[in-house]
Order: sequence, then structure tokens, then C-alpha cells
Amino acid sequence: MVGLGSNLGDRLANLQRAVDLLAAREGLRVLRTSRVYETAPVGPPQPDYLNSVAELETSLSARELLDACLGVEREMGRERAERWGPRVIDLDLLTYGREEIDEPGLTVPHPRMHDRAFVLVPLLELDPDPLLPDGRTVGTLRLVTNTLADVQPFSPALVVMPGLPLP
Repeated sequence: MVGLGSNLGDRLANLQRAVDLLAAREGLRVLRTSRVYETAPVGPPQPDYLNSVAELETSLSARELLDACLGVEREMGRERAERWGPRVIDLDLLTYGREEIDEPGLTVPHPRMHDRAFVLVPLLELDPDPLLPDGRTVGTLRLVTNTLADVQPFSPALVVMPGLPLP
């Protein structure tokens, strides 16, 4: 599962373009996405985000999938000037099947996803029992109601073009 976020420019078009670019990558197929949600930003003052989660099928390793996500970010003009700053697109590798990976530059499941309603709400649409950091389950999380209120439905799921067989 890959988390998608955008808070600059045409946010919805940015999310759709990221899905299309991922789908065009060799060894990747986008199966479906969650609905799109509007969320308050984390970090410095900035515009609200649109967020979604995409379910992928891939023949790529987790590292190769991360590299593909970073390539889409670069292609779309992502600049990493400010931590948690505004961005045209942000792609985060949330889970890689049921694998747990802890390598330099790659931690799966994403180490902060259980703290972020803007990730959990769309993720739970696609996987009711996702692998969380440290073996946690959704049932053990203490979700704060006002945090969940900051995640508002914005649009239906993004368009996923029928994929070709993976090479």
C-alpha cells in the first residue's frame, strides 16, 4: 500500500497523475485506491492536503518500489526543501504485503502511519487489518475523535486504468 498526499496546485489532479505514473511503471499495477480525503496539514502553516491510499500489485522488491515512488515524486517536481512542508506530491510506502523491513532509508510498515488519521482512514478502506509498526493492530490504537474529524471525504476513489500483466 502506498499513501498519496498533495497540498499544492491542483491537488486532486496531482493525486490522479501520481496514480497514473505509478501504473505506467514496469513491474507495478495499481489495483484500486481509497476515496480521497481532505486533511489538515502536519507541520508548519500550509494549505490543507488531499490524501488517498493505493493498493498495488508488484514484482518489485520493497526497495525498488520505494525507488519507483521517489521517481514519481521527482517527475512531478517534488522538492524536499522543508521537513513536513507543502508539496506537490508525497508518496509513502506504508506496507509491503505482510513484511516487516528495517533497513537504512526503508522502514515498513511506515513507522508513523498509526499516528496519522490521514493515513489510517483511507488505509482502512482497503485493508481492515493492516500490518502496523511494532506488531500493533488497529484494535489496540487509541484513536482520538477530534483527530478523525480532521479527515473529511473529498471525492470518490481515483480512476485506475485496467492494467496489463506484470512483466
